[in-house]
Amino acid sequence: MEKITDKIAALSNDANYFSLEFFPPKTQIGFSNLQTRLERMSSALRPLFVTVTWGAGGCTSSRSLELAEICQRQLGLTTCLHLTCTNMKRKVVDEALEEAKVLGVRNILALRGDPPREEEYRLEDEAENGKDEDDSNEDFTWAIDLVRYIRRVHGDYFCIGVAGYPEGHADQSHPTDQDPLHDLPYLIDKTKAGADFIMTQLFYDVEAYSKYEKMLREHESGIFAQIPIIPGLMPLQSYEILMRTTKLAHAKVPLELLHKLQGVKGDDEAVKQVGVEAIHDVVESIREVKAKGPRGFHFYTLNLEKAVSSLLDRCNLIPPDPDDNNVSAIDDVSILFNGNAAHHRALSSASSSAAAQLTTNSHRSSSPARFIPPNSNPLSREATWDDFPNGRFGDARSPAFNPPLTYSPTSLTISPAQALSLWSTPTTPEEITHLFISHLAGQTPKQLPWSESATLSPETALITSELTQLTRLKGYWTIASQPAVDGLPSIHSIHGWGPPGGFVFQKAFVEFFVPASTFHTTLRPHLDRLRKEGEISYYAGNAAGEFQSSESSDAVHAVTWGSFAGKEIATATMVEEVSFRAWVEEAFGIWGEWGRCVGEAARRGRVEKARQSRGFLRRIGKDVWLVNVIGHGYREGGRLWEVLIEA
Repeated sequence: MEKITDKIAALSNDANYFSLEFFPPKTQIGFSNLQTRLERMSSALRPLFVTVTWGAGGCTSSRSLELAEICQRQLGLTTCLHLTCTNMKRKVVDEALEEAKVLGVRNILALRGDPPREEEYRLEDEAENGKDEDDSNEDFTWAIDLVRYIRRVHGDYFCIGVAGYPEGHADQSHPTDQDPLHDLPYLIDKTKAGADFIMTQLFYDVEAYSKYEKMLREHESGIFAQIPIIPGLMPLQSYEILMRTTKLAHAKVPLELLHKLQGVKGDDEAVKQVGVEAIHDVVESIREVKAKGPRGFHFYTLNLEKAVSSLLDRCNLIPPDPDDNNVSAIDDVSILFNGNAAHHRALSSASSSAAAQLTTNSHRSSSPARFIPPNSNPLSREATWDDFPNGRFGDARSPAFNPPLTYSPTSLTISPAQALSLWSTPTTPEEITHLFISHLAGQTPKQLPWSESATLSPETALITSELTQLTRLKGYWTIASQPAVDGLPSIHSIHGWGPPGGFVFQKAFVEFFVPASTFHTTLRPHLDRLRKEGEISYYAGNAAGEFQSSESSDAVHAVTWGSFAGKEIATATMVEEVSFRAWVEEAFGIWGEWGRCVGEAARRGRVEKARQSRGFLRRIGKDVWLVNVIGHGYREGGRLWEVLIEA
């Protein structure tokens, strides 16, 4: 039941320490497997403390507390629980803090989260009818409100951390207004309100961090003279994850690092190696600056262990095991990498650049996971989880399955004002169809609600005609897809991934929303016939939790795989029931987020239009089904599109 600041104070002034961040996985089996990973990492790496991210909503927030309990009680790790106050009722905050006390957690990282969309853009009549005396936005609008509340209610029981932004905080409404000086008054207020330490946003620009720390330490108020300032660093897992994360965090990637990565971005293993050296250099640069006490580093792990373990070893940050003088930190990391005999064999790393090969015509990007081909020798799936962290197309059993790349309680990556500008206020299915067709044509909107990027995949051009036909003729709103590929070189400019000298393969697949009436009367009977003929497999779900599939619950479909010299078959993307079910919940939540965003129109005087559009989007979100169809004939490039258009 130690406070972080007490543990730091107990170290010598010239000591180094580190902490690790974990998030609660979205699947139960991933959560269970994370516990095993945490046991291994805590024993081998021995962090000073760990942090657990907070999930918005009852189910996810409960998992955060469950994960905090595992860390604090079962593993004996000093644990810091993230708490985002925006969109949180006071009752939920009170319950979380009381539960933290029960668990022995005495450390809280107080964060704001995203702007309060539900309240900020609630229509006038909804605000009057839906008022709640415990509504979060009466008490918690900014992180400082949470800091003050914790201090007022709980005194000094909790050690409180707050966020710092070395490159400036970029609000979604004003993403270009980044300046640490602009943030400074808010950080001063949070510190005066009772913050005990500062933990920074991830960064790769060490010069920006050095200037930031110097600005704080030398501030005329003296308020930052002694407070622990802990820089946040994220080990590189893949080029795709780096690009997505830094875009969402508005963090700069130095040109020198970007240049090194450009040459190897198709090979994850090479990317990780470049990343280890790059972040090692950042750590060493920060170490060179005399600190006000022990020097700490915080690592955003994304629940992955290999890259962060290698980095900690490279930086000589792992403390010796106090219980065993015969085992060195290097020995511990070797054990962590190799595991026991059952887990010793691992697939070699391919590349998450195959993630970029998933056509994203509004489509979620992904990065490679891995797959055990039916005819290969059985291997431990755990051995390769870190090799292919592939978002929602990864292995749902992995502790790192579909990690959140921001602390946002919402799935949208843009502000309500930006959403209104891109998608307006649709009130008919025809208007939504027009948005999708325009997007496929490369016109406005460049991004749709289910996109993580405003840039279409290079593969999109190869199947734009087919996707447009599905949208225009069938009324299918496609959100993820890829064409079939039969043995192209791994260095192919569009489809290539993995190390040179290999060959890559893809099954065509497409994922789309379709009206319930169409799904039940036309599409599903057609798909069932095709499944009997062995041509396709499909998964389908809706907002109500109903689920239909042509497959058994344990079926796993490789949709992108590769063969590389001297290595076993590796897969970049897979589709299976457990991961699809997890995605269905998120995908339908985005319909609700879109509906809330149209409230921005009311702020501009279009109240009735906003009300109509919100009601329409809610009805659509409740009616449509999300369907994923996989074509098994990867040597018959156009077959999937033909059979779907025939439906």
